[in-house]
Amino acid sequence: MRGVLYLFIATLLAAVGWIASKMVVIHMPGELFIGARFLLASLLLLPFCYKSVVKLHIKSLLSAGGVGIFLGVSLQVWVHAVAMSHSLSEGAFIMSLAMIIAPMVAWVLFQIKPNRAFWLALPVSICGMMLLILTKGWQVDPSQWYFLLAAALLSVHFVLNKNISLNIKPLDSICIQLFVVGIVGLVYVALTKTVAFELNAQLLFWFMISTVIATSVRYLLQTLGQYKVTMETAALLMILEPIWTMLLSIWMLDEQLQLQQFVGGSVIFLSLLLYIKLSRYYAIKARPAL
Repeated sequence: MRGVLYLFIATLLAAVGWIASKMVVIHMPGELFIGARFLLASLLLLPFCYKSVVKLHIKSLLSAGGVGIFLGVSLQVWVHAVAMSHSLSEGAFIMSLAMIIAPMVAWVLFQIKPNRAFWLALPVSICGMMLLILTKGWQVDPSQWYFLLAAALLSVHFVLNKNISLNIKPLDSICIQLFVVGIVGLVYVALTKTVAFELNAQLLFWFMISTVIATSVRYLLQTLGQYKVTMETAALLMILEPIWTMLLSIWMLDEQLQLQQFVGGSVIFLSLLLYIKLSRYYAIKARPAL
């Protein structure tokens, strides 16, 4: 029960992170925000895992760091989409498609064929995606393409992260990856010209919310929760994130959600639920009888 509570809170904090990120990128460049946010978040997590991190083999460190690069690139694309988007609700549902895209990535990278549940859920998710992004006819908002690209990159991160999970503790891996995300962001800022910005109370408030609450505390709770519950339970709880994001966007950002957008998001949610439930069903069915 405690693990379920941890994950439930983690999904809510993740949604808060969407709102906080939108408020921050109004005042400062998104690339710098991602770099500073995740570097600081990794340092906040370090006291919980530094003893085991320093004992890691160099191969494990490099593996976690390499996976972190994909997460860093994904987040750079994501924050660019957040900065230009007029609907965080849309973005959150599109990003949730990473769970559906991941089996295709695993097929390409590791020749692991998707299960039957994937092929049943895929058409449903495509229908939801079409409903979500084609609210203006066949004209797609540029931010939606960026969210879709970020979801694809995040799915690569999911697959690679699962591949290294047997050799490194989850909290160690997360701490290293967040550090790499921060470095990737700051290197990108150093190599490109950024717009000048001024510090103010509102910027500092939302930056701390996104860094401490929506990143460090969120990932810590998520890790603890995933350790205490089954994979299927964790996956079901994690798809609550776009729902919370939609509700917070309507409440705090006065977003107006069209009926077609709501239906599209609901269909994507249904496809994820279908994929998780059917995956579990077929896995149980495939087990040999005792």
